[in-house]
Amino acid sequence: MLKKSEDTGGAFSALYDSKTGKTPDSERYEVCMSSETKAGEREIPRGIAVIHDPRINKGTAFTSAERKLLGISGLLPPKVMTQEEQAVRIMEAFHTKSSDLSKYIYLTGLHDRNEALYYYVLMHHVEEMLPIVYTPTVGEGCKQFGHIYRRPRGLYVTYEDRGNIEAVLRNWPNRDIEVIVVTDGERILGLGDLGANGMGIPIGKLSLYTALAGIDPALCLPITLDVGTNNQEFLDDPLYIGKPHERIQGDDYDDFVEEFVMAVQKVFPSAILQFEDFAFHNAIRLLAKYRDRVTMFNDDIQGTAAVTLAGLLSASRLTGQDLTKQQILFFGAGAAATGIGQLIVERMVEMGMDRDEAMGRIWFRDSKGLVVKSRDDLAEHKIPFAHDHPPLEDLKDIITRVEPTALIGVSGQGQTFTEPVICEMGRLNDRPIILALSNPTSKSECTAEQAYSWTKGRAVFASGSPFNPVEVEGRKIVPGQGNNAYIFPGVGLGVMASRATRVTDRMFIVAATTLAGFVSQDSLDSGCIYPPIVSIRDVSAAIAVAVAEEAWASGVADGEPRRELLSFVKALMYQPEYPIYA
Repeated sequence: MLKKSEDTGGAFSALYDSKTGKTPDSERYEVCMSSETKAGEREIPRGIAVIHDPRINKGTAFTSAERKLLGISGLLPPKVMTQEEQAVRIMEAFHTKSSDLSKYIYLTGLHDRNEALYYYVLMHHVEEMLPIVYTPTVGEGCKQFGHIYRRPRGLYVTYEDRGNIEAVLRNWPNRDIEVIVVTDGERILGLGDLGANGMGIPIGKLSLYTALAGIDPALCLPITLDVGTNNQEFLDDPLYIGKPHERIQGDDYDDFVEEFVMAVQKVFPSAILQFEDFAFHNAIRLLAKYRDRVTMFNDDIQGTAAVTLAGLLSASRLTGQDLTKQQILFFGAGAAATGIGQLIVERMVEMGMDRDEAMGRIWFRDSKGLVVKSRDDLAEHKIPFAHDHPPLEDLKDIITRVEPTALIGVSGQGQTFTEPVICEMGRLNDRPIILALSNPTSKSECTAEQAYSWTKGRAVFASGSPFNPVEVEGRKIVPGQGNNAYIFPGVGLGVMASRATRVTDRMFIVAATTLAGFVSQDSLDSGCIYPPIVSIRDVSAAIAVAVAEEAWASGVADGEPRRELLSFVKALMYQPEYPIYA
């Protein structure tokens, strides 16, 4: 039942239960948040403001009765259309766009004018939409962000706001925030320092939280910390959207981040804080600094580690060698790479392997060669993985000497898995595992076609960006995509469902094993070591259950353990259904 509110200029308001997502007497979904409403109450504006608010706009789906009630009669075409009919029109227009970037811009426009329809389209066309709203297209979107900017979304916290960050956060109209994705834009995908243009990453990630795990978009907040950029192209660009100065570093940077993290605890005390695309020297340090103080994680380190571990667990079913039998060589030794290595070691230990032996099965090749103990130039995070071995630089020579069963690319350097490299992996292994995980596509260490053709179809391949199926030796092989989207939405939903106060490495191990368990024999037979993208909401729900159970088991959950946990989790998941106004 809608009621007239005398103190809101004639707007309508509805009581709203944030736990069930429905109004108590009519089971209508949440419609709008006003900064002036009391907790639990939402307001619906009247007149043209209805159409201009993406959270309540239904476009041509408003019924005749709703148009009269809300004062929008005559402001829309006369025909009343269903959401399904609107989606047909959206997809028709989508397919007329000549480039992925123009499709990205078109979907951004839809997001800005009709939120429910945007998520309806994403959820019903997830396989086609995922590469557009996130990797690889989001990388180009970030590079061009200042030139394609249309409408503000999220919060920008600048270095000039220091001492006043809490007040800036309080400008956000909704206090009931469950997930924050924050970046400082220094290492966007494999593209490097994009500064404030990196806002496309938090926006894209949170779209996936909603589309893939059903976290209500009203509970999500993208944030960019604008601490400058060292990208001269952007500093010279008059359309760059950030402050045009070089990056703040050292103690000044740390103090700024500290103020931000503590302000989040005050303003959004229930929020999970996801760090995204920070440069590795900050990413590792900040994760260590805050992981035991607040509810946070770093997806580039922990999410990437979990999706890679899941891929290796699935690949072992194809190679006939379980994880403890693998010898793994990483090409690249940044935060993501060592994070993957550490999680693999933890899983090997859980499987009964001695820790030292497990560490001895993980090798790294960085920009200067094999990571070995005799080197005196190793960063701290590499030292635990340094082995007694003669120095080597050439990747093929390293493979010959180390004899890895799996080669994992996390270098951000495209086309570095050359034919001699892949062929050497094929010579040493009946089923060589090749994971080219760098994003976007231009940074992939090799393509699916290269990995399969150079091994005559024997490679077990997956990549960070999607590749089309490949015909080799008369067989169609479907490459998997090791996309973090399989992991982080479900982890966030599980933390939210259990009210966990910390995000632990064990949660990412159970997320990885749960994901691997969703890979069917049919998928493996086709060559794919990840489940179909179309099943990803079911995967997210299952991961959420596993993460919530782990939170209760490890004593980091504030919420009470629940029976029928899967049903509870699914009840939390947002559906992009239009509200009913009557």
